[in-house]
Amino acid sequence: MKDRVYFGTNTKMYQTAAQTVEYLRCLEKRTRDLADGIAQRFVIPSYTALYPARRQLDRMGSQILLGAQNMGWEEQGEYTGEISPLMLAEAGARLVMIGHSERRHTFHETDAQAEKKVRCALDHGFRVLLCVGEQAQERQYGVGAEVLRMQLKIGLHQVRAEETDRIWVGYEPVWAIGVGGVPAPTEYVEEKHRMMRETLMELFGQAGARIPLLYGGSVHLDNAGALIRCDAVDGLFVGRSAWDAARFDTIIRKALRAVL
Repeated sequence: MKDRVYFGTNTKMYQTAAQTVEYLRCLEKRTRDLADGIAQRFVIPSYTALYPARRQLDRMGSQILLGAQNMGWEEQGEYTGEISPLMLAEAGARLVMIGHSERRHTFHETDAQAEKKVRCALDHGFRVLLCVGEQAQERQYGVGAEVLRMQLKIGLHQVRAEETDRIWVGYEPVWAIGVGGVPAPTEYVEEKHRMMRETLMELFGQAGARIPLLYGGSVHLDNAGALIRCDAVDGLFVGRSAWDAARFDTIIRKALRAVL
């Protein structure tokens, strides 16, 4: 049995502010009975949805954690198009996602940039979800483990052991996410999560054993139970299958039944 299970989603560039507010209203209504229990819920919408989403969550007294999809590594400056930690805090974000595969591979962000963003986010009081994942070609060449270890070691390089209670890691194999993603076998997921746990303990000692490891990559109703039963998987980072509140609620409850 797991002590705590994490369930979240990133709505990418899809939902408007109004759609996000309605989604959160429905999700809170359906999952409110889980708020004080084993499930930690989180939602990462677009920047423009953050402030109205924060207001909606506060009105409901919701424990759903609100996150931002990215963040610059400076408080202010000549960084047109970026968003600072001060702005995200003002908008109501409590969690910052860093290193999502689309940021790495579509926008060519580097491990070194992820490192600076992680440090900046921690300095401003955020919880951090660092995303890592290998591409199909890297998997084909058998270097997926090396890629993940490098992303973890560089991205978390400036993190101190006493700060690890604000670090989450999301594993998203690039070849397994998106519209054309191919679900990863549960054995593969378990293997990679165990390797990442070993890496985190290498970096932080016993503190690394407590960092939540979340899996995301074509997670849906049919595989959620099997994935969450993997010993090294602490939660599910669900894509488009979670964008309907009723369906996400069903996924959460099926996963919880699998580990309770």
